[in-house]
Amino acid sequence: MASHEASSWTTAFFRGCRRKCPRCGKASMFRGYLTIADACTHCELPFEPLRADDAPAYFTIFIVGHIVVSGLLMLESFAHPPYWMQLAIWLPATLIMSVTLLPYLKGAVMAVIYCSNAKG
Repeated sequence: MASHEASSWTTAFFRGCRRKCPRCGKASMFRGYLTIADACTHCELPFEPLRADDAPAYFTIFIVGHIVVSGLLMLESFAHPPYWMQLAIWLPATLIMSVTLLPYLKGAVMAVIYCSNAKG
């Protein structure tokens, strides 16, 4: 039974990472960039109880921050570029990674909430 539960958690998590319904994996959870649909159009799972709130933003900052700070420090230690070049590289990289990761992490957090049966 434990392996079945782990499989359902991982399946739902990866469905959420793809921004799909964590229960059926068919329909999208989102109407827009971060706007949640009312319910799944395939299995009718309501998405309103799966409120991710600020968790996706925290995870996004955590991941992007580790990548950017590590890259900045490695570039500085090996190449010693001027500060304007560091800014020209890492500010757009931070923005692009944050905007790209946020909706996928929001879907993953919503899928974890679905699996944990958490109530708001």
